[in-house]
Amino acid sequence: MARKDIVVIGASAGGMDALQKVVSRFPADLPAAVFIVWHLSPGLKTILPSVLNKSGPLRAGHPSDGDRIERGQIYVAPNDHHMLVENGYIRITKGPKENRFRPAVDALFRSAAYIYGPRVIGVVLTGALDDGTAGLYTIKLRGGTAIVQEPADAMIRSMPLNALEHTNPDYTLPVAGIGDLIGRLVHEEAPPLPRIEADEEEKTRLEVNIAEGRDALEENVMRFGELSPFTCPDCRGVLTLLKEGKIVRFRCHTGHAVSASSLLQSANEILEEKLWDGVRALDEAVMLLNRLGEKFAAAGNTRAAEQCFDKAREAHQRAHAIREAAKQTDELTADDLLAGGGIEAGKAG
Repeated sequence: MARKDIVVIGASAGGMDALQKVVSRFPADLPAAVFIVWHLSPGLKTILPSVLNKSGPLRAGHPSDGDRIERGQIYVAPNDHHMLVENGYIRITKGPKENRFRPAVDALFRSAAYIYGPRVIGVVLTGALDDGTAGLYTIKLRGGTAIVQEPADAMIRSMPLNALEHTNPDYTLPVAGIGDLIGRLVHEEAPPLPRIEADEEEKTRLEVNIAEGRDALEENVMRFGELSPFTCPDCRGVLTLLKEGKIVRFRCHTGHAVSASSLLQSANEILEEKLWDGVRALDEAVMLLNRLGEKFAAAGNTRAAEQCFDKAREAHQRAHAIREAAKQTDELTADDLLAGGGIEAGKAG
């Protein structure tokens, strides 16, 4: 009799404190394996395993590719690598980024759901944007259990807000109660795998393959969507639009995956960068024209000097307008798009 013995947890900003609170409530004999993705900047060495080892009774560590899955263990994704779940073992890969992250929460969640289906408990904690939403949707689709931290309890509420809006989770509660809830759920019998449409089954399989590092062009997951006018923020490839329930997300032919929120953030970053490029170019023109004007004036060519100073004033005025636009470029977040939108919480744990 299969039980809910695969726990996958995703967190971003504010995640260390939240994860400590979750694992502190795990029993020493937890009959499940726990997998954690916590976003960290590439190149930084995470101290999360050592922190979690001091927070609860279970041992935490970074797995190696091919390690067997053992109950009572906490596996933390190593930096700049996806952590995926296979049948009985763990894959550590350098597949394409998802939502501009590696490791990505969606990649872990999707792989666990594909292999273990109803045995999976997925948890989305505090964080920016919406990594984890698409993966949690797949967990629910394949009969798993979804838990989301109460947004008001999260340090950064965007990830929980998005998960609530798009996945209809089974439980929504403050982080202090999530560890105890998991401790109860892992003793429950897993339900049967629900009926999955053939196209959805194939799309999930291909996306797991891409996260493992297989050739995305050969996997051809793009056939499950439609070409969009947008370009990938990671490689500038054309993005294919994919729909899952209320979720709209994108994947390019090289394999990168990006949500609508991540794509919007990228567009905002590019806009701000271009605006400041314009300010820089105009400022340099102002400095050059003023220098030339000074030289013409020193040489007695007052007409040429006046022309340079006039052009410098015009360039400065244009730079001022662009500078003000750059300073007012606001980033739209899930908080802006979803807050106050009548999101209904799931069952309280």
